[in-house]
Amino acid sequence: MLDGISLEARIARLIRNILVERSMERTVSADDDLRDIGLTSLDMVSLVLLVEAEFDVRIPESKITPANFRSIRAMSALITGLLR
Repeated sequence: MLDGISLEARIARLIRNILVERSMERTVSADDDLRDIGLTSLDMVSLVLLVEAEFDVRIPESKITPANFRSIRAMSALITGLLR
């Protein structure tokens, strides 16, 4: 946890904001594949930037992979590793 809110909850909020901007209201679970819920390649680029800003981290280019951004849980593991 950071700032009293779990990593996964903070990432989910970022994703919900992207979906709302695209007029796509839906719930997202920690293991949902983000491409399957409707995020596009451009959304994923935005998500990388939003995650970097939200958690004050720089994600190395080598870590920006489909596997690391497949789901909320995968992003949470990536961020946890970067914050150590």
